Amino acid sequence: MYYLHQDTTATDHRHQKHDGNQVSVCLKTLDVLKSAFMVLTVSFYYCSCVSFQDSWEIIEGLRGVSANIQEPDRQEGFLLKRRKWPMKGWHKRYFLLEKGILKYAKRAADLKKGKLHGCIDVGLSVMSIKKKAMCIDLDTEDNIFHLKVKSQELFEEWVSKLRHHRVFRQNEIATYPHERHLFYPHTSPSLNESMKKVGYSEALTEFSAQPKNHDSTCLSKPLSVNLFPYQECSGGSHSLVHQASSESKASIPESISEFFDAQEYLLSSSSSENEVSGAVTLVRRRSTLPSPRPSSSVSLWNILRNNIGKDLSKVAMPVQLNEPINTLQRLCEELEYSELLDTANQTQDPYQRMVYVATFAVSAYASTHHRAGSKPFNPVLGETYECDRPDKGFRFIAEQVKHHPPVSACHSDSQNFTFWQDVRWKNKFWGKSMEIVQMGTTHVTLPAFGDHYEWNKVTSCIHNILSGQRWIEHYGEMAIKNINSDNCQCKITFVKVRSSSVNEIEGVVTDSKGKVVHSIFGKWHESVFQGDPPTAMCIWRANPMPSDQEQYYGFTQFAMELNELEPSLRLRLPPTDTRFRPDQRFLEEGNVDGAEEQKQRIEQLQRERRKVLQDNNMTHKPRFFKKSNNDTWVSNNTYWDLRREPGFSKIDFPVLW
Repeated sequence: MYYLHQDTTATDHRHQKHDGNQVSVCLKTLDVLKSAFMVLTVSFYYCSCVSFQDSWEIIEGLRGVSANIQEPDRQEGFLLKRRKWPMKGWHKRYFLLEKGILKYAKRAADLKKGKLHGCIDVGLSVMSIKKKAMCIDLDTEDNIFHLKVKSQELFEEWVSKLRHHRVFRQNEIATYPHERHLFYPHTSPSLNESMKKVGYSEALTEFSAQPKNHDSTCLSKPLSVNLFPYQECSGGSHSLVHQASSESKASIPESISEFFDAQEYLLSSSSSENEVSGAVTLVRRRSTLPSPRPSSSVSLWNILRNNIGKDLSKVAMPVQLNEPINTLQRLCEELEYSELLDTANQTQDPYQRMVYVATFAVSAYASTHHRAGSKPFNPVLGETYECDRPDKGFRFIAEQVKHHPPVSACHSDSQNFTFWQDVRWKNKFWGKSMEIVQMGTTHVTLPAFGDHYEWNKVTSCIHNILSGQRWIEHYGEMAIKNINSDNCQCKITFVKVRSSSVNEIEGVVTDSKGKVVHSIFGKWHESVFQGDPPTAMCIWRANPMPSDQEQYYGFTQFAMELNELEPSLRLRLPPTDTRFRPDQRFLEEGNVDGAEEQKQRIEQLQRERRKVLQDNNMTHKPRFFKKSNNDTWVSNNTYWDLRREPGFSKIDFPVLW
């Protein structure tokens, strides 16, 4: 589904010996300063800007500490800033650049009054420019700021000033570590106080000793509290309620501090309302992978340095950056909590149905929480995947229907719902973060009521790409509508990470007149609640992670099962099924060299097939999906019939590997 990143366990290479003390110091500092101070050292590491004609150019940083860098003049004026939500365009904001700090507000008067919209330390940011489009990007790690200038003259003026201020700021940090008045917009108040008391270097040592949290967006450690431990109600009832100690309550964000007595209404795939009619043969599925994740020494910067701002879907990545699962299988992961759709199809009230559908849409992101450290295998054209789960009541198929741009299509059906989507995505690296914009619409129909729901994906971003603990956030607005009825709609906001909270979602279900009928809130990786405190009801809670998930790519139990190939299944699958892909299987077994060799061979086979099609003026025709009237890919409803009769062993398929 998404990502191009490096293995989070691959830290050994950062401690290997390098030529020159400067690089060694930089690498050690990267580990200590983590995200907020990363760019200063990376600037030493880069040493010079990397230019691309009509493309993105990384702006060089400080080459060496100097006592004679003059404080640059102020620069201010209106710039265009891309709105934080995708596809929402640009708006004009007033910017002030002073002593390496870039502040902005709606207008100049607001800046003078201190009504800031944001503040950027350009010395601690990766800066890249695109001359032809007159764009400036600042990647602070917890945010990516996309700026645009209207005239070439003004663009060059801003770039020149930003260069000067950036070097000045980096030199200031390196030269005067004990100076108390230095401003660090990306550090926590506790760290700033430590700097005032014990000095810059000592404060870093003190802060780096604090417990790490991979949800962190900067040096400040975000709140991490188990808000809702289970406890039986008094009187012997087995209902579940939320309890929290007074100590926990004191540190819980105000927005969710009232939810301790919320009711718990959790759906279970084993509950009677979700049971599949007829006899179901229970299959014992594996609970772990054949081998833990191997260590890696791949330098991601060497791969990405020439691709700032580019779409990375065409960039070949070494197999060490992969997880032993495929993008088609990632699409199937969105059905892990399909019982929410089962319940929706049995719920008479249309507004409550919408709550379950919306919660299902949110739950699709839960499995990504621990998966920022690696990327799925890219399917080759014509590759397929099936997942038949009678225990969960659905069957699923997917196919790679297009190669450039890559398009994956999937379809799932059950007695209670039909689910389908085609997904196209763009991955862009901005120097410290990777942004993933997914295009396409997800569809769900509920046969009991004739409902047809559809919704969009939100933007995803991987932070700490080059060092430290990588983490993922999702942000943007998801609009869900029933295209067969205008009785109700739903809008869910995936909230951008704030210092006091992470992974939050909030949404409303409204009637045809826009009146709010239900409200929902929660965290996309953890749980979703309906209503208001103190009577909010828990609609969904994520399954517990396996105890050894860190050794196994952060896989959920459901993900562990997706690539399992049972002997009884071998004869029933088409040879194009992902389970037969040797490079993915080798990686799952811990054979990295074999996986890399097979990956290169499979990619070469795909290039040869594409050349044959081009030479004969032919185009690829997907086997199990077709183009619909609105230019989306939908199932042609032949897969399961062909599987049954005559069987895939009697049908010719292209040799993919």
